[in-house]
Amino acid sequence: MTTNRVRELAKLGQSIWYDNISRKLLTSGRLHDLVDDGLLGMTSNPTIFEKAIAGSGDYDGDMRRLVADGASVETIYDALTISDVAAAADELRRVYDRTNGLDGYVSIEVAPTLANDAEGTIADARRLWTMLDRPNIMIKVPATRPGLGAIEQLLSEGINVNVTLMFSMTHYEAVTEAHIRGLEARAAAGRPVERVASVASFFVSRVDTMVDAMLEAIVREEGTDAGLAASLMGKSAVANSKLVYERFRQIYDGSRFAGLKARGARLQRVLWASTSTKNPNYPDTLYVDTLIGPDTVNTVPPETYDAIQDHAFVRRSVDQDMDAARKVVSDLARLAIDLNQVGERLSAEGVEKFTQSYEQLLSAIATKRDALLAEMTPAQKGATRRKPSTKKKAARKQLAKRKAAIGKSASKSESSKSKGQKPAAKKKTALRRKR
Repeated sequence: MTTNRVRELAKLGQSIWYDNISRKLLTSGRLHDLVDDGLLGMTSNPTIFEKAIAGSGDYDGDMRRLVADGASVETIYDALTISDVAAAADELRRVYDRTNGLDGYVSIEVAPTLANDAEGTIADARRLWTMLDRPNIMIKVPATRPGLGAIEQLLSEGINVNVTLMFSMTHYEAVTEAHIRGLEARAAAGRPVERVASVASFFVSRVDTMVDAMLEAIVREEGTDAGLAASLMGKSAVANSKLVYERFRQIYDGSRFAGLKARGARLQRVLWASTSTKNPNYPDTLYVDTLIGPDTVNTVPPETYDAIQDHAFVRRSVDQDMDAARKVVSDLARLAIDLNQVGERLSAEGVEKFTQSYEQLLSAIATKRDALLAEMTPAQKGATRRKPSTKKKAARKQLAKRKAAIGKSASKSESSKSKGQKPAAKKKTALRRKR
């Protein structure tokens, strides 16, 4: 009998989510089969959507209809991505119901261009949350400094948040503070906290990619530290992650969270992200086998999911060999490699990469839109031109939603002022993204 390792991981408290989404995955029945097989959630990001939309013709039918209605590039982007996420959430709703809201979530990211804009992030997150209107949606917000304030505010409003782009202990501790403060504010306002879900997406493999390059440079120098540097290759990411899990247990088993826990508040589970192995010399399930434990999620791309089912080594590992993990971090410090500084560099790079993917996707959509317009007959083009009311109505509707989101942000800021809190700088950010 074949072992279902995804289900075995669930028995140890680790949920496997799928770091992938595409129209074909949804329409082929593959996602349905994966859920039947034990998959418990799904994540997406701008890079994933870029590959799905720009790399296939699966969306051309919807795009033709949107182009015929005179939709803008951004309206097309919204329609395609929101449609996919909604369909995935509907498929995973049975998991959400069966697990009483522990799993079954699908994540969608706010526009990456808003990573350093707290108020714009809040407005875009509210917009996505309202448009999707499903309890098993999570809005992805990056753990930038402005993002932390947005995370706290969104959680206080009862919006589920997947905090992304974390790479260091400094990032992690700041994110847990935002999570707890958001729930404390909600509880203080007399609002329920038991159904507010959040995960802290801690990125793994990219740490090894950057640190290994630094270690290789030391090895090439052939100095007295070359041997130590060589012995640390491929160990930084796992050690970094294990220590974060140790801190997770300290925080959420601690006295401060106890009051919220008594009110039914959920832990902000650690989610291991970027867990495909980038170095071909390392095992393809390295960042799965070593980080298994209770109250964790591991979101994996399709190839890693298949590798898990085939040969992952399933046993509790995330809190094992902790002295060895601490020694790795200590030895890195001896070599002047500070994982918090590495995390800052990786965070900036991550924001930049997602922004590039987002802008490339918008560009690809614009190119496809122009090509579809070129294919249309003169009569079809005339029909499009004769439907200004439809186009204007859609534009007005989109604009009204964004203005409403901005209005809510402004009212929140005014409320903060009345309480003596310093509001974030106001910007017309909900209209910043290209139309």
